[in-house]
Amino acid sequence: MDYRPLIDHWQQGELAPWAALLEEQIATGLSLKRYGDLPRWLEVLASLPDLPASTRHLDTSRVGADCDPPLDPQQRDALRDKLQGLHPWRKGPFELFGVHIDTEWRSDWKWDRIAPHIDDLGGRRILDVGCGSGYHCWRMAGAGATEVIGIDPTPLFVVQFWALQKYLQQTGVWVLPLGIEHVPPRLKAFDTVFSMGVLYHRRSPMDHLQELRDCLRPGGQLVLETLVIEGGPGATLVPEGRYARMGNVWFLPSVDTLLSWLRKTGFSEPALVDVSVTSTEEQRTTEWMRFHSLENFLDPENSARTIEGYPAPCRAVITAKVPG
Repeated sequence: MDYRPLIDHWQQGELAPWAALLEEQIATGLSLKRYGDLPRWLEVLASLPDLPASTRHLDTSRVGADCDPPLDPQQRDALRDKLQGLHPWRKGPFELFGVHIDTEWRSDWKWDRIAPHIDDLGGRRILDVGCGSGYHCWRMAGAGATEVIGIDPTPLFVVQFWALQKYLQQTGVWVLPLGIEHVPPRLKAFDTVFSMGVLYHRRSPMDHLQELRDCLRPGGQLVLETLVIEGGPGATLVPEGRYARMGNVWFLPSVDTLLSWLRKTGFSEPALVDVSVTSTEEQRTTEWMRFHSLENFLDPENSARTIEGYPAPCRAVITAKVPG
C-alpha cells in the first residue's frame, strides 16, 4: 500500500498542507497496534495472484477487470478464496476475472439514482467521504473525474481497495484510512464532495456540513445522502438507543429540516433529487457478507418499522453549491 506517489504529487499546490500531514495520518490509520486483524488482511493482500487485466470496467454496475484468455475454473476458485479472506464486503458489486463479489449493498443502484442529477464530473477533483472500499470512487473515475480521493477510517475497507487496485490500476483513485476530521480545515480544494451514509453517524450534523463546505472550492458541488424521516420544517428524529440495530445514529431530519441545515451552514441552491426507501433487495446478506443485514433490522411483522419501532430506513439525496 504505497501512498508515496500521492504525497509527492500533492507537494506542490493547494493540497500541500495535507501532503505534509498525510504520511503520519496514514501510519496512524493503519497502525498494527490499533487493529489486531490488520496483519491477517495484509497477508491476504500480499498473497493475491498477479493477473494481467486485458480490460477494465469503471462505468458498469460491476466494477472490475477481465483477462484474455479467461481464468480456468481452478484459478478462478483460488482467486475467490483469497478475496473471501477479506470478508465482509459491504459496498459494490465488483467482478474480477469472472469472480463476482456480490456485496451487501447494491451500491450501483444508488449510483444510478444520483448520476443524472450531479454536475458533470469530467476533469474534476473529487472527495468521497465514508467511501468504504471505493466502489463509488471507481464510478466517479469512470464518469471522467481526474482525481478521486476516498476517505474511510475502517482499515479492512482500505485493504479491500488495494486488493481491487492491484487489478484496476487507476493512478487517479485513492482511498485513505482517515475520517473527515483528518482533512485540514478550510482546504477548499475539491470540485465535488460526496458524503453518502455519513451525516446520521455524526454527533453534530452542522459541524459535518461545515467540514464538507470547507473542503469545496467556490462554486463546488456537495452531493449529500442521508437517512430522513417524514415531516415538515424542524422535524428531526433523535433515536434513543439503537436505530435499525446501529448504535451510532444521532439525527434523522425531515427533508425540509435538512434543506434548512444546508442553508444555515452557507450552502446555496440546496435541492432534493431523490428519496428512496431502502429495500431488502438493495441491502442484504450474501456469501460475501454473511452477517445480519437489513432484513434482520426490521420489525418482522411490519417492514415499515425498524426492530426498535422507528420508521424504516429512507434515504434522501440533496445537492447544493458553495457560493462563488
